[in-house]
Amino acid sequence: MIAIEPSILSADYTHLEEQAREAETAAVEGIQVDVMDGQFVPNITFGPGIVRALRNVVNVTLDVHLMIVEPERYLKEFADSGADRLFVHQEACIHLHRVLQTIRELGIEAGVAINPATPLNVLEEVLELADIIQVMTVNPGFGGQEFIQSQLSKISHLRQILDERGYHTPIAVDGGIDTTTAPLVVKAGATVLVAGSSIYNEKGTVAQNVAALRASIKE
Repeated sequence: MIAIEPSILSADYTHLEEQAREAETAAVEGIQVDVMDGQFVPNITFGPGIVRALRNVVNVTLDVHLMIVEPERYLKEFADSGADRLFVHQEACIHLHRVLQTIRELGIEAGVAINPATPLNVLEEVLELADIIQVMTVNPGFGGQEFIQSQLSKISHLRQILDERGYHTPIAVDGGIDTTTAPLVVKAGATVLVAGSSIYNEKGTVAQNVAALRASIKE
């Protein structure tokens, strides 16, 4: 099954509870919270308080994507706030193995994300510790960016590596995911679709946009 996770980065912040509930009602598998610090990426967004607030209003999986430097300083705080899964960036972790171990020791899933310019070989030594791997199909920092086509081959290669080693690790994709790109990444091997502006927009309701995304990957 392909999981769909709206990114609240593109939601209406003045109606965040309502938008999160709409996603849950649309039967999404999770919601992704993009945490940015203005250093690892050129934007500042949410903190543990938003995760805690969302945990109080929805029961879906909360994926917290830490686009921050020194993420190891905040792992417990986000876990205690109600995150079900923490993504850290390989590029931000000097000791990635230890960070992933720490996340697991907190009793939640450990995810690792890689930027478009980052090669897959940097993950070889941590594949056994990654509960999920997220391939960024845009350069992180802002929603609504154009999908980077070259990442399709990276997704395919990652799926091949995981299969050859006997890992059933889910592959998430984040960036530029819509009804056009979703079928492409699913065909390449992605199993979790993180979508922001294609779900939260004025063209349709959250339910309509989620339904359209699901329909696109069933054709």
